[in-house]
Amino acid sequence: MKKDAKISNAVIKRLPRYRRYLRELQKKGVDKISSREFSRLIGYTASQIRQDLNSFGGFGQQGYGYNVDGLYNEISAILGLDKHYKMVVVGVGNLGRAIANYTSYYKTGFIIDTIFEVSPAIIGNSINGVEVRDYDHIVEYVEENDIDIGIICTPKEVAQEVADKLCFAGVRGIWNFAPVDLEVPDYVALENVHISDSLHALAYHMNKQSKEQGKKDK
Repeated sequence: MKKDAKISNAVIKRLPRYRRYLRELQKKGVDKISSREFSRLIGYTASQIRQDLNSFGGFGQQGYGYNVDGLYNEISAILGLDKHYKMVVVGVGNLGRAIANYTSYYKTGFIIDTIFEVSPAIIGNSINGVEVRDYDHIVEYVEENDIDIGIICTPKEVAQEVADKLCFAGVRGIWNFAPVDLEVPDYVALENVHISDSLHALAYHMNKQSKEQGKKDK
């Protein structure tokens, strides 16, 4: 990465997409790809791809393009996907269960260590082989087991309290699915995931397409 470079959040959000497409190229046995070829595949302009990658020092050679394996590994390292992360899920509603059952995390180094819940009827059970523990013990468990990431799947009314406890206990990141924007200390990374926002954006694009099609039909 370039020294003292400040990378925009938009660039960071594009990196997982680059990595995913590079993985597909690896599966097809592709060794190298130009920014122009990558552009046709991924949907970004060749200029945008070069600009994004140059933010981290650049990985291609003019007239040669990008080495697929090398670029995949470099992006993985930039994203921190060359490490393993221990995670806890807080809240065993439908979303919490879905996340706990989504085994693809494990393939990329994200390990769900345990699940926390307040309901006595659920505590002591297991989901996808992961034990459900009493939420009252979350602070000491996170401290003693070096948990990296807390995944919040609780009602919005208690989400900030959960985040406060996770931060106090020492997590380095919070993945928040509760429908509220949380506040955390600067030393804790936070990703607020509002599923409804994505659905509303989809509705906008559908509505826009319908209007454009209506104009063409006139």
